Amino acid sequence: MKNDFLNHFDLNGKVAAITAGGGDLCGAMAEALGGMGVKVAVLDIDLKKAESRSFAITGSGGTAKAFRCDVLDRGQVQECYEAICSLWGPPDFLINGAGGNAPRATTSEEFHNPTGSPDPSAQSFFDLDPAGFRQVFDLNFMGTFLVSQVFSHGMVKKGKGSIVNISSMGALTPLTKVPAYSAAKGAVSNFTQWLAVHFSRTGVRVNALAPGFFMTEQNKFLLLNQKTGGLLPRGEKAIAHTPMGRFGAPEDLIGTLVWLLSDASSFVTGVVVPVDGGYSSYSI
Repeated sequence: MKNDFLNHFDLNGKVAAITAGGGDLCGAMAEALGGMGVKVAVLDIDLKKAESRSFAITGSGGTAKAFRCDVLDRGQVQECYEAICSLWGPPDFLINGAGGNAPRATTSEEFHNPTGSPDPSAQSFFDLDPAGFRQVFDLNFMGTFLVSQVFSHGMVKKGKGSIVNISSMGALTPLTKVPAYSAAKGAVSNFTQWLAVHFSRTGVRVNALAPGFFMTEQNKFLLLNQKTGGLLPRGEKAIAHTPMGRFGAPEDLIGTLVWLLSDASSFVTGVVVPVDGGYSSYSI
């Protein structure tokens, strides 16, 4: 009986496509799935990063291939999809990991000061560059939408598949300073639920992970003092509001990811699962 249950988690021989697969979080996912016998298509706008993760998987005896992919270029997304189909067949799994924030879409202060900031270089809400705001929103949301639109075709035809989007704590309650990122992740969570319902009778499930605070390369400029290596006030706040008292590590996402991809969650669709050390549960 025990072995029969564990078989529900068996992903061996499946095909997965992972956007931002060269990054910290999705790169760890790619390597973990490769170690479980999944054929992994590592998609990233930075081909060198994708190749590095791909080599790590193949070097450990797994199967992987790197693809350069701009998730906002539908033609390029389509080319990647067709190449993967020719190589291994239509993917069974899609992980939409492309996203992140950027300084041009970030305010310098949490609270607007009507009398002006003493720092002449400070960026207020009124200073935000609309192009920078749109870039962050599109990368997080439109990148998820476009890739899902292309890659779900094969899953629907097979009548089986699992899509896992990457949301954020900012989707639950907006994070200060990052309005574009929070708005986009809120849209990702909403879209996850919409697509889950839309595909509910096709055999394709759609869910999302909502990571808490993870010390990734993209987060370091908001959380760490680059000169001293210590925490910035924002980093201290994040830890203070995380009951488990630490930042997440990429490996902390793997167990929940495998569950959502596998048949062990065959009756689970439309959920956004916090992996946050208790952050979303803590008030005061």
